[in-house]
Amino acid sequence: MGALIFVLVVVVVLVLIGLAMAIRVVKQFEKGVLFRFGRLVGERAPGLRFIIPFADVLHRVSLRIVTMPIQSQGIITRDNVSVDVSAVAYFRIVDAVKSVIAIENVYSAIDQIAQTTLRKVVGQHTLDETLSETDRINLGIREILDVTTAEWGVEVTLVELKDIQLPESMKRAMARQAEAEREKRAKIIGAEGESLAAAALGDASDTMMAHPLALQLRNLQSLVEIGVDKNTTVVFPAPLMSTIGELGAFLAREVAAAAPPATSTPSATEQPAQDTPADEGSDAPQK
Repeated sequence: MGALIFVLVVVVVLVLIGLAMAIRVVKQFEKGVLFRFGRLVGERAPGLRFIIPFADVLHRVSLRIVTMPIQSQGIITRDNVSVDVSAVAYFRIVDAVKSVIAIENVYSAIDQIAQTTLRKVVGQHTLDETLSETDRINLGIREILDVTTAEWGVEVTLVELKDIQLPESMKRAMARQAEAEREKRAKIIGAEGESLAAAALGDASDTMMAHPLALQLRNLQSLVEIGVDKNTTVVFPAPLMSTIGELGAFLAREVAAAAPPATSTPSATEQPAQDTPADEGSDAPQK
């Protein structure tokens, strides 16, 4: 009786061990690839799966998007500038069978091919293009990786340049260039402002020429603004002084026109002057 119980216990233990070896769980984000005696049987969907112990091998492949940082690469651009560029790649496995059969380690392979592709693509561009046209460079890297990794059952969804390190000498040169560019824009903006101001002053001068009193009002307004401070020395502008002179001449003419006309009587001093010709004429025959 005891031997029978021992045999039953051994059988139960063996069955449990067999079940433990035969049961596999494929998660929702995974897909199983089943091999039997080394030959491919097929894919297995997510869920509870049974295999034959010692005969079957089930490889579980994750289908989630993988974020892979690309190590910083020392690259010489097309214009012979040395830069260190790092990036990040996003990819996912779309064919579980190819990812297991076509390549030994898909993650390591993508890491290596991404590094070489990054160095190749960035080296074909100048420094200015690398800094300003990152979208085009990212697209070029992704297209090259897609062509290469399609045979491995992998789809590269996105590649982004993460960091670009420049030499210190190049940073100083770019800082000087940016400063010169800002000074150029400042001078251009100042010149445009002067041009607009000159045009506005021209329009104002035309208006003042058409309305002379406008200049007087503007001068008076300037005097009011200057006279806010009691200690201010007021300097009259030349147009105001000439206007005051013209106003004085105008008033003199008005006074002269309003005065009564004076009677014209010969004076005593003027009489000899009038008789001089007659005397000279009377003395001529005597001689």
